[in-house]
Amino acid sequence: MDSRSAELAHEQAYFDAAAKHRDRKLATLADVPTAAAHDVAAAHLKRYAKAAADAIGDTGTAVAFGRTDDASGECLYIGRHLINDTDSEILVVNWQAPAAASYFEASHDDPHGLRRKRTFECDGNTIRDFTEVTFGQAGPDELDEPLLRELAAGRTGAMRDIVATIQAAQYDIIRAPIDRVLVIEGGPGTGKTAVALHRVSWLLYHHRATFRPDEVLVVGPHPTFMRYIRDVLPGLGDRGVVLRDVTRLAPEVSGGRAEPPELARLKGQARMAGLLARALAARIGDPEPAERLLLGGRFVTLPGVEVAEAVAAARAADLPYTQGRQLLRERLAALVRERGGPEPAGQDALANLVERLWPQQSAPAFLRDLVGSRRRLRAAAGDEFTATELDQLYRRGADRISEEVWSPADLPLLDEADQLIGDTARRYAHVVVDEAQDLSPMQLRSVARRSSTGSLTVVGDLAQSTGPWARDSWSEVTSHLPVTHPVAVAPLRYGYRVPRQVYELAARLLPVAAPHVTPPRVIRDGPTEPAVHRVELAERAARAVAVAGARAEAGQFVGIVCPERCRREVEAALAAGALAWSDAGRGELGSAVNLVSPQEAKGLEFDAVVVVEPEQIVAADPRGHRLLYVALTRTTRYLDIVCVGEPLPLTAPPAPAAEEQLAAGPGYTDRDARRLAAHLAGQLRSAAPEPAWPQVLAELARLVDVADPGPDPDPTPTPISSGPGPAG
Repeated sequence: MDSRSAELAHEQAYFDAAAKHRDRKLATLADVPTAAAHDVAAAHLKRYAKAAADAIGDTGTAVAFGRTDDASGECLYIGRHLINDTDSEILVVNWQAPAAASYFEASHDDPHGLRRKRTFECDGNTIRDFTEVTFGQAGPDELDEPLLRELAAGRTGAMRDIVATIQAAQYDIIRAPIDRVLVIEGGPGTGKTAVALHRVSWLLYHHRATFRPDEVLVVGPHPTFMRYIRDVLPGLGDRGVVLRDVTRLAPEVSGGRAEPPELARLKGQARMAGLLARALAARIGDPEPAERLLLGGRFVTLPGVEVAEAVAAARAADLPYTQGRQLLRERLAALVRERGGPEPAGQDALANLVERLWPQQSAPAFLRDLVGSRRRLRAAAGDEFTATELDQLYRRGADRISEEVWSPADLPLLDEADQLIGDTARRYAHVVVDEAQDLSPMQLRSVARRSSTGSLTVVGDLAQSTGPWARDSWSEVTSHLPVTHPVAVAPLRYGYRVPRQVYELAARLLPVAAPHVTPPRVIRDGPTEPAVHRVELAERAARAVAVAGARAEAGQFVGIVCPERCRREVEAALAAGALAWSDAGRGELGSAVNLVSPQEAKGLEFDAVVVVEPEQIVAADPRGHRLLYVALTRTTRYLDIVCVGEPLPLTAPPAPAAEEQLAAGPGYTDRDARRLAAHLAGQLRSAAPEPAWPQVLAELARLVDVADPGPDPDPTPTPISSGPGPAG
C-alpha cells in the first residue's frame, strides 16, 4: 500500500469511528420521547430530541469536509455538525465554531498558525479523495481546487451548501455582526445568496440563546427561487427557518390580475401608504346629536358630544384600526353604565352603533371598496396624487369579495392595509431579503415590518436590477428599511460560477446596462466558447428546443431563457418534440429542461443555458440590457444563443423592432417582406388553432385594406446565417 492509500485508509477509519458515535447519539435521541410521563412531556421531549438530532446531522452523510493541522501537530476535523465521543471529547467541530475559523481564513500569505489543510471529497461518509495544502511551501495556489471541483459538478435544480468551499472574503461577510442592515452585493456567480444563507446558520449558532430558527425569515423574489434554496439551511442543521416569496407576505387572495406597467409602478410608490392610512381613517364616522339605544327593553340616550369625545379618544390612542374599534366599544359601554343602563355586553344596539361609527374592516374588502370609489379615492388623496393618477387607481370591483382578482402590485397594498387594520404581521429577529434591488417601496415596507429588531441581510446586484423599480444605488433600497442599525455594504468581488468565456461576453453589456457597477473577477474557464445560432424566424423555436434537448441528453441540467413574446412558440416546439420540460413560472425546476423567463431566471443556475432572441429580452424591459445580462449569466458551463436578430444588442432595438414591423418605403425589399411574413406566420401558428387560420387571414386582409393579397412570389425563407458562430 502506497503512502497516499495508507493515509486515505487512516482518514476513513477516523470517519467511520466518528459516524458510529453520531449514529449512537441519534439512536439515543430517537428513544427520548418514550421516557415521558405524559403526552405534554412527550411532545416537549420530541421537540428537544429533534433539535438535538438536527445539530449532529443525518446518518450516512460525511462526518467532516475538512481537517487542519497546526504547527504543534494538533489536528482538527471540521464538519457541518458537532460530533462527540462517549467521553464528550470532540471528534468533529462544527464549521460555525471559532476553532474552525482558520480553515476558512488560512492562506500562503497568512496561514493563521496552520501547517496543513485538507479538504475531503466524499460519497456519503466514504472518502473518495482529498486535496491538501501545505503552508509555507511555494507552489501553485491549491486553495481553489476543491472549489473548482464543486463548481464543475452538475446542477440538479436545488442549491447546495458551500460550507466546504467558503472563501475567506465570503467567510468575513458570513460572520459580520448582527446589529446592522448588511447589504451583500455581487455580480453573477459570486455566491451572494449562498453567503446570506450561511450567514443565517452562523447567526443561529452564535445567537442560539437569543432566537430560534423559526424567528428568522428569508424572503425571495418568486416561488421557483424559494424551491431552489429550500434545502440549504436544513442541510446545515437549521430546520424551521421561515421561507417566503415576496408575494406570500400579503393576505391570501386570488391573484393573476394583469395591469399596465405604469399602474404597477404607481401602486408601488411609498405615498400609497399615506393614501391607505387616510382612506381607513375616513371610514370612521361621526355620531348623531343624540344616540338613542334600545338596551334591555328600555331606551338609553347618549349625548352626541360625549360619543364624539369617545371616538376622538379612540382615534388619539394611535392604535391599529381594530384595536381602536375595541377601545371605542369599551368607552361607549362605560357611557351606557354611567346613565344607569344595563350591562351592554351582547346588546345588538350598542354593536350596531359601533359598526356605524367604526365599521369592521378586512384588508381585501377595504381595498376593493377604496379603488372602486372615485369619491373615496379623491378624499384620501390629499395633495399627493393627481386626478390622472386617481383615474388610474380606480377600478370597478367584483360584486363579491371572494371573486375579486388581485394584481402583484396589489399585494403589498393589501399587506399595508392589513397592518393598518390589525397589526397582524408576524415579526422576526432577523430578516433576509434576496434580489432586493427590484422591490418596490411598498414591497420593502412589507419586508421591513417583519423585522422586530432592525437586523436584516439584504442581497442583490444593481447590474441585475430591472423592472419598474430598477435602481442604481443601494440607498434607494435601504431608505425604506428600518433605521435601528447602521447600513453596511459588503461587496463580493470574485465570480465563481459563471465561466470566463461567458462572462466576458455578458460583460460587454455593462457599459450600457450598468456603467457604474464594478464587474467581478472571474476565476475559472468554461469548457467552450458561447455558441450563437443565427436562424430564420420560422425555425427559431425548433432550433432552441433541439439545442436544449441535445444538452439534456448529454446529462446536463438545462434552462431555456425565453422572453414572453417567444414563449408560445417555444412551448409548441417542446410539445412537438415530445421533450419533457418544467415550467419555472409554476414554481417547477425539473431534472432536464426548464423553461424560464428572464425575470424568473434571477438567482438560478444551470449546467447549460439556451437564450432565445436577446433583442426581444432587451425590448421587454426599460432596463432590458440588464435583463439580458441576467439571462446570459445563468450557466455554469455552456451557453447557446438562438436568434433572428443580434445575439448581443448593445443599443436599444429599433422602434418598431424589425421583427415586429418593417417600415415600408424605398428601402423596403422583397426579402424584408418575406421576413415579416415569416414572423406573422409564426405568430399565427402559435396564437390560433389551425382551423381558424383562413378566417384570421381574411380578417387581416380586411384590416389592412387588401382585397386580394395574392400569392407569395417566393415563399421560401432566406437564411441570414445558420449554425454556431463567434459570440457577438
